[in-house]
Amino acid sequence: MTGNSPLTFQVLSKCSKTKARRGLMMLRQTKPVETPVFMPVGTQGTLKGVLVNQLKMDNMNCQIMLGNTYHLGMRPGPEILKKIGGLHKFMAWDRALLTDSGGFQMVSLLQLAEITEQGVKFQSPFDTSTECMLTPEESIKLQNVIGADIIMQLDDVVKTTTTGPRVEEAMHRTIRWIDRCLEANERNDDQSIFPIVQGGLQPELRKQCAEALTKRDVRGFAVGGLSGGESKDDFWKIVSLSTDLLPNDKPRYLMGVGFASDLIVCVALGIDMFDCVFPTRTARFGCALVRSGQLNLRKQTYECDLTPIDEKCGCSTCKTYTKAYIHAVINEPIMCSLLTIHNVYFQLQLMRDMRDAIESDKFPEFVKTYMNELYPEEKPKWIVDALKSVNVDL
Repeated sequence: MTGNSPLTFQVLSKCSKTKARRGLMMLRQTKPVETPVFMPVGTQGTLKGVLVNQLKMDNMNCQIMLGNTYHLGMRPGPEILKKIGGLHKFMAWDRALLTDSGGFQMVSLLQLAEITEQGVKFQSPFDTSTECMLTPEESIKLQNVIGADIIMQLDDVVKTTTTGPRVEEAMHRTIRWIDRCLEANERNDDQSIFPIVQGGLQPELRKQCAEALTKRDVRGFAVGGLSGGESKDDFWKIVSLSTDLLPNDKPRYLMGVGFASDLIVCVALGIDMFDCVFPTRTARFGCALVRSGQLNLRKQTYECDLTPIDEKCGCSTCKTYTKAYIHAVINEPIMCSLLTIHNVYFQLQLMRDMRDAIESDKFPEFVKTYMNELYPEEKPKWIVDALKSVNVDL
């Protein structure tokens, strides 16, 4: 690492056709993070049913996880985290952590949340007669206590499908709030705030927001307000526009995206970092991720299937257990553990495969092979169009 920055980013390889790049993010207190990277969501300092040591094993090698500021603030709470010295120590995790701002949960989970210039006003989940306020300053203060390596600004969150003046209002407020977040950060020497590019599905607003945010002295950027119900055609165009607007020498994080096809397309469009609850949540419903999509192991068809989920998979679940076994324990707690391990491994292996393909400058070939396996017949038009925009013809 050069200098005293707690986060540096180096682009190691670039695809000669697409905007995909392989990078290395160096963090002061933890091990390096290779990009493009998928961050599993450990909401309260844990992936449900998986031990930290399992995530660190060589065949898994998870390099960075995400925690939720809202949930961690509720339990175990800032006092416990402060006493023990932060989330890294609390969960025995010596690798990188990223936390969100808590604002999304305030708006999506709680009734009668109201966003004002001061912050997000909401009813206490414990006492509905009590009003609480999450301000940019309070969000950063809580994230300082949690101690993640990368922390997110509090932004003004609107539904992706929102139209009209509210979208522009939220974009301008997000810009104003980043300055309050940067001013409030008491740990700039070891925690890096990423601002969030907002602007809905309006290219002009996205341009205004990115232009304003890139004037701030920050170490990376996030693209927010997507993957929330908008059309895939709108989705990929905003992602591509955003990567064109953001600096080449800093990591770009697309929030809340985790389907395999989305990850591949967005890496081709120049995104470096992703997170999503999808692989862990779908595991809890009994579904295993495979190259062709998903297998629902609750189905009776797997009752006598003595093959692993994927014979080529290197995860401990596939090396040890059959589909029949997982089907037999589908309502037992161990099912969650076995399928979460497999699904997280699947996501991390996908990112490893993309990193290798970029490094060897064979990324377009990798994309074509993967998409042909995922969609053996007709490919979704949005994927065809998105990849064509970066010189990959399916």
